[in-house]
Amino acid sequence: MIGSIKIGVIGGSGLYNFSSAKVIDEVDVDTPFGKPSDKITIVDVEGKKVAFLPRHGRGHVYPPTHIPMKANIWALKYLGVRKLIGVSAVGSLREELKPMDFVIPSQLIDFTRWRELTFFDFGLVGHVSMADPFCNELSGEIKRIIDENLKNVVVHTGKTYITIEGPQFSSRAESNMFRQWGADIIGMTAAGEAKLSREAEICYSLISMVTDYDCWYEGHDDVTVEMVLNYMNKNIDNILKMLPIIVKNIDENKRCSCEEAAKFAIMTAKDRIPQDVKKKLALFYEKYWG
Repeated sequence: MIGSIKIGVIGGSGLYNFSSAKVIDEVDVDTPFGKPSDKITIVDVEGKKVAFLPRHGRGHVYPPTHIPMKANIWALKYLGVRKLIGVSAVGSLREELKPMDFVIPSQLIDFTRWRELTFFDFGLVGHVSMADPFCNELSGEIKRIIDENLKNVVVHTGKTYITIEGPQFSSRAESNMFRQWGADIIGMTAAGEAKLSREAEICYSLISMVTDYDCWYEGHDDVTVEMVLNYMNKNIDNILKMLPIIVKNIDENKRCSCEEAAKFAIMTAKDRIPQDVKKKLALFYEKYWG
């Protein structure tokens, strides 16, 4: 099973299991970066094996800043994942993006401050392109599948997701500043997953569930946990219907430029890369220095 599972799903707030699919196994992966957020559940969706990982752990135990994202991405790559679908709750910064709508973003602003969001560290210098931070091919495929199979679901594309540090929600001044920057939705996790997936040469796309209008929108209630949970629970029913259809129809063997994102990224001379660093990152880059 290791290395053979090509599709992965990272569940966000409220999505702690893939209850609509048959569970095959649970995998407890040790990584060079510690344990992932939780055990990875292997499920069967009409003959396709899918690796499911709850981003915050079951019971929501990891706050955004301390999600073990490096371990999560390494573990999914180890299982063979080539196409990774993230699911997350987000706030809306635009009137037309209403609670209960879904957004598949195409751009990203990283406003985090305390996170380690790269596999390139001391001993190995590398720079991958993040011009298009989400996989355009995978995002387009997901949008097409939803449009063809789920007529009652509103899905927006071509939007920008800003990632804030959290765990606090933004101030009214920040919320309005983010709107001026061109951000359309706001959350606390996408930047890390997008950056690390690109470095790991995994295609990554995000399905964002709008739960609130943040706090910029005068005349609407400011965002609260109660409000988020209310809309999130309603959206979970839709996402659990949506994911099996998406997985069933995705071409898991379709090639993409994401799979060679680090081909020309590594700057460090091969003979200067420490052995312990090579061991940690052989899963990703051995093909470039082997």
